Amino acid sequence: MFEPYQILDDRFRDLVLPNVRLRKISGGHLWTEGPVWFPAHQCLLFSDIPNQKIFRWMCDGSVNEFRDQSDFANGNTRDTNGCLVTCQHGSRTVTRTEHNGKITTLADGFEGRRLNSPNDVVVKTDGSIWFTDPTYGILSNYEGYKATPEQEFNNVFRLEPETGIVESVAQDFRQPNGLAFSNDEKLLYVTESGSSHDATIPAIIRVYDVVGESALGNGRDFAEIDNGLPDGIRVDCYGNVWSSAADGVHCFDPGGKLLGKVLVPETVSNLTFGGARGNELMITATSSVYAIHVNSQAFVR
Repeated sequence: MFEPYQILDDRFRDLVLPNVRLRKISGGHLWTEGPVWFPAHQCLLFSDIPNQKIFRWMCDGSVNEFRDQSDFANGNTRDTNGCLVTCQHGSRTVTRTEHNGKITTLADGFEGRRLNSPNDVVVKTDGSIWFTDPTYGILSNYEGYKATPEQEFNNVFRLEPETGIVESVAQDFRQPNGLAFSNDEKLLYVTESGSSHDATIPAIIRVYDVVGESALGNGRDFAEIDNGLPDGIRVDCYGNVWSSAADGVHCFDPGGKLLGKVLVPETVSNLTFGGARGNELMITATSSVYAIHVNSQAFVR
């Protein structure tokens, strides 16, 4: 039987369950990403980037197509009104799907130049939208359309939805990727995935102080991934940081110490907390999506 855990600190035993198994809940995809749970609809949405589709998994185990021709959609999240916010490689935009199904473009450029390929996105409780803008979607025609970057830096951006103003809040990344706020929103964690194309780039999660609600400061290394690189991340209700990695999901305490791993048989791209009671870790991993019940969940504001 596949062993789902690697315990490195006894505190990790309190975050997992000894009598559960890792379940594959969807398969046959090319590269899954962007999992987001919608409690109101009891469903998980996730992207298959190269196939240009967003899929929907329901609690009864069924999987159906939520959106075809998704324009190489990658990261997804919910905004404060329960709308879907999506990063699209193809159009190089951040969009919002309104409750009536209309798709609204929220951001498509910065300082008069096109974005690279928005990758992952989170929404703060004040409604501001924070997203990363690496070049993965313009490196080839597999996850977008090959193009020359127009931005000087691969930024982390903040979007003010009321005004549409996009501001750069961090520029010190080779390839910024996943991001997540601490539960009090005083910290922002951002992953550096530049080692995907340059082995000299450390596979680290960085953390910043949120300054004045709309800026970042005091950036420093939080943790390093010892197998593969960090892509998507989530913070649980206890302040622990759960990160994707080559061998599964790594769990770090708020001080950056590795507590343990949820082992997954495919390279993990992203994760979220969801399920009927909010206590399932839902994991996008290469060609599949997995789920496992844990003894934790997302912080509910």
